[in-house]
Amino acid sequence: MPPRFHVAGPLAQAMVGDTLELPESVAHHAVRVVRLVAGDALVLFDGLGGEYAARITSVHKRGVQVHVERFDPIERESPLKVTLVQAIVANDAMDYAVRKSVELGVATIAPVITARSAPFPADTRGEKRHAHWEQIVIAACEQCGRNRVPAVLPVCKLAEWQPEGIPAFVCAPGGEAPLVARPHPGAECAVLVGPEGGFAPEEIARLVRNGAARVGLGPRVLRTETAAVAALALVQALWGDLR
Repeated sequence: MPPRFHVAGPLAQAMVGDTLELPESVAHHAVRVVRLVAGDALVLFDGLGGEYAARITSVHKRGVQVHVERFDPIERESPLKVTLVQAIVANDAMDYAVRKSVELGVATIAPVITARSAPFPADTRGEKRHAHWEQIVIAACEQCGRNRVPAVLPVCKLAEWQPEGIPAFVCAPGGEAPLVARPHPGAECAVLVGPEGGFAPEEIARLVRNGAARVGLGPRVLRTETAAVAALALVQALWGDLR
């Protein structure tokens, strides 16, 4: 598969047959990082669906030009729309959970502040961290072939997150039943993963009162980033596109 690049500006099928100047950041990545040269094939997508096969026609000091050869409406989205509600954790673990959740087909990522979550700055540092997660999502889409970019919701407190009527599964050691024992959630569900140390008991109690189901992920205690991967793989294997 040719290397894939996300283009922030919307593309259009009318561009097929045209020559396009790549955005500066995309051109830099294609030439300086991936080491593409004139004549090499690549794939462009804007995150709104489908992808464009293209070929580099010119590499010059000011940028990179490509010829857009065709549009392919292919989608690689799961029929199960999953929201990952991930407690904010240490940088490396959070980055891992975000990246792998995209590979496993998550539709939305909701980072939340819990009683035991890692600190999240409220100033520009927080904005930069949120933007960092969005860039991880885009890079993961480039890698795994997704043509629709999952949203990273604004950070909020766990108590402020609302399931909006969809089935919600709270991953916690000692869960009443495994995911496999749960009924089919329909077209959409949410998976909640706590921080290091897990959700506080009062947080789990509140979520359950609000209709969420507490579920276990086996007899061992998983790290938070492992729990996210395990839970998402399970829901996709049970009800999504890993069946």
